[in-house]
Amino acid sequence: MSAKQKPTKTSGSSSGLYKADSVKNPQDAAEALGITNLPEPVASALASDVEYRIHQVIEEASRFMRHARRTTLTTSDIDRALRVLNVEPLYGHSAYTTPVFRRSLPYPQLASAGPVYFVEDEEVDFERVLREEKLVLPPSVRWTAHWLAVEGVQPLIPENPPAVPRDDPSSAALGAAASDKRAGQQAALVKQVLSRELQLYYARLTTSILPSGTGAADPTKRIAALASLRHDAGLQLLLPYLVRWVGEGVVGVLHDGAQDDASGRTLEVLLDVISALLENATLFVEPYLHQILPPVLSVLLHSSLPQMHSTHLRKSAASALARVLKQHSSTYPSLAPRIMKTLLLALLAPERGPGTRLGALRGLIGVGKEAVRKGILDAGGAKALGAEPGVAGAVFEALAVLHPPSERPVPLVPGNPDDAQTAERLREVLGDFFAERLMSDASWARGVLAEA
Repeated sequence: MSAKQKPTKTSGSSSGLYKADSVKNPQDAAEALGITNLPEPVASALASDVEYRIHQVIEEASRFMRHARRTTLTTSDIDRALRVLNVEPLYGHSAYTTPVFRRSLPYPQLASAGPVYFVEDEEVDFERVLREEKLVLPPSVRWTAHWLAVEGVQPLIPENPPAVPRDDPSSAALGAAASDKRAGQQAALVKQVLSRELQLYYARLTTSILPSGTGAADPTKRIAALASLRHDAGLQLLLPYLVRWVGEGVVGVLHDGAQDDASGRTLEVLLDVISALLENATLFVEPYLHQILPPVLSVLLHSSLPQMHSTHLRKSAASALARVLKQHSSTYPSLAPRIMKTLLLALLAPERGPGTRLGALRGLIGVGKEAVRKGILDAGGAKALGAEPGVAGAVFEALAVLHPPSERPVPLVPGNPDDAQTAERLREVLGDFFAERLMSDASWARGVLAEA
């Protein structure tokens, strides 16, 4: 914006805010600021400058008014004009509450004073105010102290939730067994969160897989229930309850320590449920891995499983463990090392029984070739096991994972220096028991040593 030249005023001009021969208002303003005895020439110059500044503000404000396509000048136009002129605006005046000015009657005693304008006060009708509906303000926030419990007993006051009635101990003693109580608690928990349809599905699914009490299981219903777990897409809400149900079932069977056929079949069915949940591509299983792995590892590494089902149970648990690592080891990089550490401790600890070591071997075989190499060769698992009964067959299966045996084996020749060196290396890595048996297949022995 180009600067405007100040209009020069002649001494005889009478236009403007102040008359040329009147300097009373600038002198009054100076006295209000504590400046006394202001000379008349200075007061006249100040009056001229104030007139120029007010004209400049009004002209800038009128530009904003015209750009807004209005014919009334508002306080917001004045504020914008002051900001353009780099002057602090006047606060406390809003364009939405435009005051109404009225012109007062002229004073006969002082005709030269000119017209005077004032803001008209609004008249309030008390009768109308009294007839209007009054708004009731809400009470302010308050707080009070009360006892949640006194010596373990919750007081029956309105601030505390109602007490839950307890069952009669005498009737509870005549109820079902401990497993039935856990199932009832699980069902009560399900009812609090799930819809009625999912509650019905959960009840029928669990009873079809493992009937409660002494009822016989229907193989057709069990197969249909497992197929539903493998393929249905609406089971995400049921997933935590199913995982918990499987975990409690495995803990209950292993804690009882029964070696009968029913316990073995129950564990097989529970492992089938875990495998079905892992095979369902629509389920988000990752948040529940910490609940899935304990029952799988418990079955795999338990020392005394039912004799007729022990081999199948350990292979099923190893297969489930391998599926977990295959699907989720990329998301959780620490998952595979932690499982490997658990299996190696179970394999190499001297106080572990043959069943636990056999399960650890099955787990290493299920995890893969790298796990077998670390457990059997690098950690000296084969050398530590030696001729332990019931475990040698699993060790040979693990060695077959490293390198398959030959269809037509050719033994090592003791007189050949290379074969003698290979035999010596076999004894160092695998121990005497397994080295003597691998000497009958030279190709298998060299393949195993190549992985060491």
